[in-house]
Amino acid sequence: MGKNLTSRAEDYSKWYNELVVKADLAENSGVRGCMVIKPYGYAIWEKMQAELDRMFKLTGHENAYFPLFIPKSYFSKEASHVDGFAKECAVVTHYRLKNDEDGGIIVDPEAKLEEELIVRPTSETIIWDTYRKWIQSYRDLPIKINQWANVVRWEMRTRLFLRTAEFLWQEGHTAHATEQEAIEEANLMMRVYAEFAERFMAMPVIRGTKTESERFAGALETYCIEALMQDGKALQAGTSHFLGQNFAKAFDVKFASKEGNQEHVWATSWGVSTRLMGALVMTHSDDNGLVLPPKLAPIQVVIVPIYRGEEQLDAISQVAKELKRELQLLGVSVKYDDRDTHKPGWKFNEYELKGVPLRIAIGPRDLEKRTVELARRDTLSKEVVSKDAIVDRVQALLAEMQTALFDKALKFRDSHITEVETYDEFKDILENKTGFVSAFWDGTSETEEQIKNETKATIRCVPLDNKEESGTCVYSGKPASRRVLFAKAY
Repeated sequence: MGKNLTSRAEDYSKWYNELVVKADLAENSGVRGCMVIKPYGYAIWEKMQAELDRMFKLTGHENAYFPLFIPKSYFSKEASHVDGFAKECAVVTHYRLKNDEDGGIIVDPEAKLEEELIVRPTSETIIWDTYRKWIQSYRDLPIKINQWANVVRWEMRTRLFLRTAEFLWQEGHTAHATEQEAIEEANLMMRVYAEFAERFMAMPVIRGTKTESERFAGALETYCIEALMQDGKALQAGTSHFLGQNFAKAFDVKFASKEGNQEHVWATSWGVSTRLMGALVMTHSDDNGLVLPPKLAPIQVVIVPIYRGEEQLDAISQVAKELKRELQLLGVSVKYDDRDTHKPGWKFNEYELKGVPLRIAIGPRDLEKRTVELARRDTLSKEVVSKDAIVDRVQALLAEMQTALFDKALKFRDSHITEVETYDEFKDILENKTGFVSAFWDGTSETEEQIKNETKATIRCVPLDNKEESGTCVYSGKPASRRVLFAKAY
């Protein structure tokens, strides 16, 4: 199959859009701004979902589900929250359709809702209304709930996975008796996200906090993980929010403490979405197609027979199926592609495009020599391996590839973090090198906004591991005590 992908150097955005479609991950739907996630793309998301779900449950969280529709009045209870989402909300005003005189369908004007319903952009309001019924005493705390769901945020400019009007995600919502416990929870979930990104996605991230203007609507603190894509743009890969008592007070969620006092609970929320699919594509893939880390690849090994005639195919199939069985018993996902509708070269191209980590080719000569040809997707290198050694070699290579992809991405990320002292240096890096720019900032939203307006770069995070040091803001010249990371972003 011909890939005909635009190269990254020629047009990175076009390369990404073509790859997502041609690799059968997703496509645009008949609903403007929404996407269809195809089986191969959904299989990757399922592997992400399964691992994250396991990690959540290991940290004491349980899954539940809350309504898709939220009464409009709930949003008005937390002012900063509604301000943050008002322009993105889809609103349901009627509950029935009817036929018109011309045989078409219209909204029944007699079926207007008494109160409009918001299609959830996030679930804090409906969940905190529920928690009010669940929480009476300190014995009911903590509550640590996660839900896997879809949300709607009415985006005008959309890109598959990165920004769509409807997307899939998980959202955690927890309630705690003390401020410190809630802060620890928010930090814990940021670390869980970082561990998942680095160990499974092979994507290095920077842990940090958002500035006040970039925080989640209604949060007192937003913790984040930030990743760098191959075009030098940053991508927010996950966020965890310390909500203080804002939502508890808005929805009157109180508990009787051990001392018998009535106190408001402390809250967090946190989430990652199918945006991680876009991050996965842009972190590792190349001009030949997807490059998937083995831990998230739906197919880790594909076996392709090379033959003439049924007799050769039967002989190769016997070896291939036995090899498939041995690998599957060790937890390796394997596909044996014995379709007679496509030639081996076409199959090689297909699996290269789809990012299958390892490809095994077996032909008549391999049977004679008791060998197979093994090809790596990340380096495109090939080697001939003894049939007796292939199982061990496959296991070793999958582990090696997982590490190699992370190391390559980390080297790229670290080589694209540049410290600057002046605004001229700052602008030069953004125009000519891209990546993260480490610079002193005076801590004011005015300076942050001016830099954004002039350069389109935003403060991605205040890194948690940054040491305090004296300096001067690159823009205002005012004293500053810590560097922050700026970048252009998705």
